[in-house]
Amino acid sequence: IRNVPEPVHRALKARAATRGQSLSEYLNQELAALAALPTLDELTGFIHAAGPVTGSIDPAAVVRELRGPLPGAGR
Repeated sequence: IRNVPEPVHRALKARAATRGQSLSEYLNQELAALAALPTLDELTGFIHAAGPVTGSIDPAAVVRELRGPLPGAGR
C-alpha cells in the first residue's frame, strides 16, 4: 500500500509484531476480515429485502426471562 502516513505505518507494524507476524501477513488477515464484512449498502439492501419483522413475542417478556427473577422477588 502506497502513501501510508508514517504514524499509521508504525502503528500497524507494532500490531503485527505483537502477533508475531510480518506487516504483510497482518495486513492480509485484516484485509480478508474487512472484505468478509458486508458494505453498508449491502446490509441496507438485505434489511430492506427481509421486510418488516412481525410476531407475537413480547420483547419485554423475553428480557425478563433472560434476566431471571429479581432479587427479593417472591418474598
